[in-house]
Amino acid sequence: MPSILEVQNLVKQYGDFTAVKGISFDIKEGEIFSLLGPNGAGKTTTISMLSTLYTPTSGDATIGGYSITKDPMAVKQVIGVVPQDLALYEDLTAKENLLFWGQMYGLSGKSLNSRVDEVLEQIGLVDKAKNRVKTYSGGMKRRVNIGVGLLHKPRLLFMDEPTVGIDPQSRRAILDTVKDLNKQGMTVLYTTHYMEEAEELSDRVGIIDAGRIVAQGTR
Repeated sequence: MPSILEVQNLVKQYGDFTAVKGISFDIKEGEIFSLLGPNGAGKTTTISMLSTLYTPTSGDATIGGYSITKDPMAVKQVIGVVPQDLALYEDLTAKENLLFWGQMYGLSGKSLNSRVDEVLEQIGLVDKAKNRVKTYSGGMKRRVNIGVGLLHKPRLLFMDEPTVGIDPQSRRAILDTVKDLNKQGMTVLYTTHYMEEAEELSDRVGIIDAGRIVAQGTR
């Protein structure tokens, strides 16, 4: 199976501090790959470089055949990002949030409305779609956050610790959503510091600590 993502010796430095120290790994099309490691290991910095938010100090990665350093705009068409911090407007409803972000992706008209309805179904919030996000539980907000990353039908979805700080029921719903998306053909890069999540979800796992991948393999 071909690789949709290939990371080659990726490094990120901030002055004298090196957050990511020459990591390399690949993700095959159609799999769930987890980066498992403690807080401060370099998971979010890695996601930020791969999503072209941060420029690597050295090294490179290709996503769908496009370089994150040479073709960042093309990379953005291939990926969806579910950040650790919520990127939602709490005074808007879930549907209004999705409509807004869909327009940011360039969707409009009937295709936008149809896609928003599909995403609401995927994240299990059809019955709450017209409620303001500020009335939602933490887990429901996380599900809307996931929905934003799905709007433009990315080939590869980055999920940065999507279950942090939520209740067990919401966590279960999110894990089931990830598995359902993967069954539908979505490739996922999932970061977590929960070993049981990586074990349940992943086809392969990379263990990251202090900016280095110290082990890779099957679950």
